[in-house]
Amino acid sequence: MTDTVKVINKLGVHARPAAMLVQRASKFSSKIEIEYDGTKINAKSIMGVMMLAAACGSELKIIADGDDALESIEGIKALIASKFDEE
Repeated sequence: MTDTVKVINKLGVHARPAAMLVQRASKFSSKIEIEYDGTKINAKSIMGVMMLAAACGSELKIIADGDDALESIEGIKALIASKFDEE
């Protein structure tokens, strides 16, 4: 299962949003990957998410495989849509 979401918070996915994203992804049993600018990472890895350096306006592709794939994608999309509670 795959979906795309745009980063809309001003500062992008810096340290705090990356930690929030990893915490959210870790709640699900599915394998979750995020692809951005040709790089695909494990969404449950803080180093991987930080490495993306996704700025505001970046389009992230969320790829999930497992029993709760749909819920995991929706959960991550909701977190990003909330602007990581920054604004």
